[in-house]
Amino acid sequence: MTEDHEDSAAEGLRLQKVLAQAGLGSRRACEELIASGRVEVDGQIVVEQGTRVDPVKAIVRVDGQRVPTAPDTVVLVFNKPKGVVSTMADDHGRECGGDCV
Repeated sequence: MTEDHEDSAAEGLRLQKVLAQAGLGSRRACEELIASGRVEVDGQIVVEQGTRVDPVKAIVRVDGQRVPTAPDTVVLVFNKPKGVVSTMADDHGRECGGDCV
């Protein structure tokens, strides 16, 4: 790694890139979120473009909802079928979420 690359890694990533990687839209769309005052980092509203954050440590919220920003985090979504019980195991023998996984 070059010294410049190490310095930029130590400073964190640009907020609009972190938001885009979290699936909130393109970098340009995320810049609009920031400019409109809808983004909060560690309890402070951010409106300045290019603000750098540590995606592992920072708590980022958009419209009050926390955004998962840790780069190694994987979020899976499961739409439970009708008639399936929302539990991983069921003592009564009903089909449950664990059976679907």
